[in-house]
Amino acid sequence: MSRIRKHLERLHPYVPGEQPKARGLIKLNTNENPYPPSPKVLAATQAAVDDRLRLYPNPTAQGLRVRLAKLHSVKPENVIVGNGSDELLALATRAFVEPGRDCVQYFTPSYSLYPVLTDIHKSRRHEVPLPADFNLPTVQELRRDKRWDFKAALTFVTTPNAPSGCGYATADLDALCRAQKGVVILDEAYVDFAGENAMALATKYDHVLVSRTFSKAYSLCFQRIGYFVGSAKLIEALDKIRDSYNVNGLGQVAAETTVKQMPYYRANFRKIIELRERTTEQLAALGFQTLPSATNFILTKPPRFAARTWLTRLRERKILVRWLTDTRVKNFLRITIGSEHEMAALLRAVKAILKV
Repeated sequence: MSRIRKHLERLHPYVPGEQPKARGLIKLNTNENPYPPSPKVLAATQAAVDDRLRLYPNPTAQGLRVRLAKLHSVKPENVIVGNGSDELLALATRAFVEPGRDCVQYFTPSYSLYPVLTDIHKSRRHEVPLPADFNLPTVQELRRDKRWDFKAALTFVTTPNAPSGCGYATADLDALCRAQKGVVILDEAYVDFAGENAMALATKYDHVLVSRTFSKAYSLCFQRIGYFVGSAKLIEALDKIRDSYNVNGLGQVAAETTVKQMPYYRANFRKIIELRERTTEQLAALGFQTLPSATNFILTKPPRFAARTWLTRLRERKILVRWLTDTRVKNFLRITIGSEHEMAALLRAVKAILKV
């Protein structure tokens, strides 16, 4: 007799990008920031490795919530902090979706964790394909197509989109949020590399949450810190089902100090954006077709060989990129924008493979 819930036996878990153990590899596969945290963040985190390690951290990450509230011109009760934004996405599924009855809605392709969270919760997936250019459909187009559910209990919108990198205008997101009846989560994991953000919608609408992370832009993947901003009522519901002491103390220290060092990080964002555009141009000269990106990665269709072949040949040259099996993007490679040195190495490897 199986002791595991039947639907979990059939569940396909989320597949993260490879974290290799081999040395000497250039990692351009998991969208990590090539720049280290601010020296003051490192110093503050190291200084916190003391007698506090035997104590529990602040249970609600209150100090960090206060700083984030000030950053976004809201109140602390409008902010909840999680063990990465992934924890909060999971909490939202549990808080706002009735198992076996409600649906979780999202565009495809988008963050591959959404269907996993839906399946874990034993809810219905409602997947709506993006157009060929991966742009956000208008509300009128969604109504005309009749596939979109404006009454979905929970809707995830990855903005900018991943894996395409396509950025979405705040005005278009506003129109979509205004038309939705259920909870909408605007998942802005990559928004620091975009031209605009939709944080204002978290206070404009009482059914909208904006999700942010310290991983992609702020070089704190190791610490796992994410947060939501939204109405106090939604935040309170999430807080009721949050694990006790869900955010580790060193992570709270690192994130609090990060918020105080925004000029350092914004300078790095500008470097990454400039290198993203330059890399796109250089790859275009070699026959690559790269989609416009508002993130710290690019999705590009390589010439001459299949994308999966490129994946293997780049790895043979100690460069890791990401190939996704989704039918919409299987002809593309997703390449993280690394350091100047790493992107130069990528271009040398590409030329060697093409024998340019």
